[in-house]
Amino acid sequence: MILDGAAIASLYRSHGHVVLRRARTLLGSEPDAREVLQEIFTALVRNPDAVRSAGSIVGWLYQATTHHCLNLLRKARTGARVLELHVRPGLSESGGPRGEAAAEVRRLLALLPEDVAAAVVYHHLDGMTHAEVAELLGCSRRQVGYLLERAQGLWDRAEQTA
Repeated sequence: MILDGAAIASLYRSHGHVVLRRARTLLGSEPDAREVLQEIFTALVRNPDAVRSAGSIVGWLYQATTHHCLNLLRKARTGARVLELHVRPGLSESGGPRGEAAAEVRRLLALLPEDVAAAVVYHHLDGMTHAEVAELLGCSRRQVGYLLERAQGLWDRAEQTA
């Protein structure tokens, strides 16, 4: 699948809301989400072949947005503090999980390696099954289980030192 400028512009109009909603959910900030939207589509303009191996354009947009947002969160100097300040406590407004599960996910994201954080977001925030997460990450269901166990282990250690 090869995208030219017109195809990317059409994709922006038809699917930009997917990127924006995802970024808003993960970052909790409308301006930051809009910046991510621009960066994702700018990356497509610079390298339209990036989606060539993707199973679907929407899947690629979803993964690229999640990856980009997780990197932004990870790069923040005070990751956990930034998450608490900028990720809306009311994730329910954007359709995310409520209560303690959402709070736990927010606290963990900035502390986790990329693959572990992605598995946590897809499974706990999006409610995907291990099979669905495995498909998105390109690994086995068993590996997803290991990644989620690793997240829990890191969380348990962080609680013990707190």
